[in-house]
Amino acid sequence: MLLLSCSSKLRLLEGTLRRSLPETLPVHSAVMNINRGNVAGHEVLMDSWPEFKAVLIRPNREVASDDSDFYTNTYAVHYRDLSACRTLLVSAINWDQAFRIHGLRDGLYEASREIAQTKGSQLDVHRYFMYFHPDPSSMPEIRVSPHLQSTWHRKDRGEPMATPTGQGAVRLSSLDVSHVDLLNETWRFGGNEKSRKYLASLIRHFPSACLLDATGHPVSWDTSDVFGALGAAYTLPQHRGRGYNRVLTSVMAKRLHSLGYPIYGNVAVENFQMQRLQDLQGFQRLPSLFYLVQCNTA
Repeated sequence: MLLLSCSSKLRLLEGTLRRSLPETLPVHSAVMNINRGNVAGHEVLMDSWPEFKAVLIRPNREVASDDSDFYTNTYAVHYRDLSACRTLLVSAINWDQAFRIHGLRDGLYEASREIAQTKGSQLDVHRYFMYFHPDPSSMPEIRVSPHLQSTWHRKDRGEPMATPTGQGAVRLSSLDVSHVDLLNETWRFGGNEKSRKYLASLIRHFPSACLLDATGHPVSWDTSDVFGALGAAYTLPQHRGRGYNRVLTSVMAKRLHSLGYPIYGNVAVENFQMQRLQDLQGFQRLPSLFYLVQCNTA
């Protein structure tokens, strides 16, 4: 097992992973984040360098300080050889903690389950379709309703995007930490203090977009996570059917693309409405399922 900490080697790894997109998602975006300040506190483990068969992203010890916090204790893995991956899973993961592993290759869950049985750990698995957009600049322009007013300030430029206004308008903005309780209440994996802390960290450090009503409360939103994925998208039930998700997906995809990130997201296999939305906006479903393997040991 090799800890890759040299900045020049990490930049080379980013380029190598980019040439193999989309198979290297989400590891590639995690390495991008490491090379751009590493706000998530991640580190890179590999079986060998410069040739490698498996690479794993993990939180450093200072970040993974709470044994019960699987939101923060999150890993991502890409591998060309399942045996090399299994070796990294055994040696580079703290199996005494609760954690999650993100991966895009078949065999990840089975390998994790075999290890968990030897460790006396309990695993759950969530399976998703992964959608990748090869060229977000080609996404169809969303015609903004006259009732959609924009005060969304792009963090990279600090400039508002102006659109027509109207009575009862909603405003396009970025999420604020003051919105975290609403996200925590509606997120599938939320509802506790650890998930609240995790969502607040995403809002502070990674791109997001939302639509605010006349009172300044979010009615629809989308976030990005520590692995560069679009995620935690939600529209309040009373505001559905107005195309808000489509607007926010387009806004987020183009913004992340402008920052150099590949555009992708994970959709639950039973969420047919969101799958149709991805198809309409030119996303491509990858042939392999995305696996989120969760260990509940702690």
